[in-house]
Amino acid sequence: MPKTFLITGGAGFIGSAVVRELIAKADHRVVNVDKLTYAGNLESLSTVESSDRYTFVQADICDAPAMQQVFEQHQPDIVMHLAAESHVDRSIDGPAEFIQTNVVGTTVLLETARNYWKALQESAPQKAAGFRFHHISSDEVYGDLVGTEDLFTEETPYAPSSPYSASKASSDHLVRAWQRTFGLPALITNCSNNYGPYHFPEKLIPLMILNALAGKPLPVYGNGQQIRDWLYVEDHARALLKVATEGKVGETYNIGGHNEKANLEVVETLCDLLQEQVPKEGSYRDLITFVKDRPGHDLRYAIDAGKIERELGWRPEETFETGLRKTVQWYLNNQHWWQRVLDGSYQGERLGASV
Repeated sequence: MPKTFLITGGAGFIGSAVVRELIAKADHRVVNVDKLTYAGNLESLSTVESSDRYTFVQADICDAPAMQQVFEQHQPDIVMHLAAESHVDRSIDGPAEFIQTNVVGTTVLLETARNYWKALQESAPQKAAGFRFHHISSDEVYGDLVGTEDLFTEETPYAPSSPYSASKASSDHLVRAWQRTFGLPALITNCSNNYGPYHFPEKLIPLMILNALAGKPLPVYGNGQQIRDWLYVEDHARALLKVATEGKVGETYNIGGHNEKANLEVVETLCDLLQEQVPKEGSYRDLITFVKDRPGHDLRYAIDAGKIERELGWRPEETFETGLRKTVQWYLNNQHWWQRVLDGSYQGERLGASV
């Protein structure tokens, strides 16, 4: 049966992928609530904005009256909470914004959802029984896997290193508390590093692509041996919808791409793909420049995504090679999208360099 999905942060990178997936491949209604900070971009939703099943509401999740109005007006069946400050470097420069959005905002949303759900139990018990609050989080809450071959599982203790990951860990704990104490039907997912189309260019992969095309240095932190598990964003969107509609209340599901790569290897692979697609004299690899490492930089993240495969039947469809090729091609074909970003809120500057 078609449902109403309330997506917070639906104009962001992962949120917009979820919205596009819902509108393109299902009959559900989608209400997108986004504050439109620097990383929110409605152009990422140009393919769905004309759908009569899509509604956009510009609002801040920290604004309790606004959130109450959204819930009362749109009567969601499923809340998918993606709104967050998400860049580690920015959290080093300004931690307070991360606490406000990721901790205070999540608390406001949880309380709004709880009050709405309690009212449904009286007015529409069947709808209340199907209500779900799905909180989308990060593998960075687990900390650093340096010195071990282990993988993050759903039972890995939390050990966040940055203000960003600490704020996301806090929000995860809040969701579990509201589920345990108040019975709110909540689920949590923790994902590995996403990449793909519409990615804001402060992050590694889009920044390297755009710097390379402009002939600028490709800044690699430290020695470039920090390892991440890379997940194509459209695979992630499919996984999130699986969890939101089929996951078990109270459970956590880790979502990974089965692609552990060192940052330097990622940048070198991008250089080779660009050399193939947009040949230049010499090599794009010549632009690689090693710079001072980020303070508190975790050296390795790696996800064990076995639980979501066993219980919900999800596996990523893209390999790192196919996903990265699609990503490079998208940036080559969509200069109008990223040029507006570079002309506006971000010009490729280094963030989080000093403490």
